[in-house]
Amino acid sequence: MSKNENSVPFHKFMGFPAFVGLQAMILLTIAPFIPFTPEAMGKGLLTWVVFQAWAMYFLGGATIKMAFKTMAGFIGGIIASVILVELGGVLSGLNSATVAWGTVIAVFFVAFLIISADRVPSINFLPSYFIGSGAYFAILSYVPRPESTGAYSWYFQIAIPFLIASVVGLIFGWVTVYFKVWFDSRHVKK
Repeated sequence: MSKNENSVPFHKFMGFPAFVGLQAMILLTIAPFIPFTPEAMGKGLLTWVVFQAWAMYFLGGATIKMAFKTMAGFIGGIIASVILVELGGVLSGLNSATVAWGTVIAVFFVAFLIISADRVPSINFLPSYFIGSGAYFAILSYVPRPESTGAYSWYFQIAIPFLIASVVGLIFGWVTVYFKVWFDSRHVKK
């Protein structure tokens, strides 16, 4: 590691990783208390969503504007997952013994919609659609659909805590960056 005039000796830098470690501990402590959490999601899946949103804050450039684009993508990813499940079911009559053609066609349609969002500047952060859709779809696959409720209430039952967890992750990202700027202002030589 080269030492330049802006580098901080490790013993002075240790406060930042310690702060992030403390944040991760807090996150693991509060995640089980995210409101509206279906029982099956209490097994760590929302914690996974929080950490993904936290990482997406950095992937998006660590700005509030990109946090909003990330949330738009997560919402779009949820909608994409619902379309995928519902359209795949409607087209299930096309399935063969080896290929779920209904799902294959639904994936084409959903991918087309997601990539089309790239043309809309206020919602064009495409990685958030894929991360949001993948995470939401994974939770849909894990949380059994209750027979006593309709499909749409099941989707909302999962989407609401998912979105709350996403906001928590984005807030943790913002706090990390805010602390890092403050920390660097006190420890980095000008």
